[in-house]
Amino acid sequence: MQYTYKTKGTCSRKITLEVKDGIIQNVEFAGGCNGNLKGISSIIRGMRVEEVIARMEGITCGFRKTSCPDQLAKALKEMKEDARS
Repeated sequence: MQYTYKTKGTCSRKITLEVKDGIIQNVEFAGGCNGNLKGISSIIRGMRVEEVIARMEGITCGFRKTSCPDQLAKALKEMKEDARS
């Protein structure tokens, strides 16, 4: 399943996810801190969606109440909810 999420409150503008059988296949961020986001994408490839959510949810960036990793967790949660519909 491929899913695109429009981020809120971060430097990145959107996240494109590819998930198969609950496993992260690929993640691409548009905008944001290029090297850091490529690193996160590489690290989580092959991980279960639930594990990524548990690790990334609630991370903040500076004074912001969210971050690119937190937005990734939100994107994965929204993708799971949409798949149930």
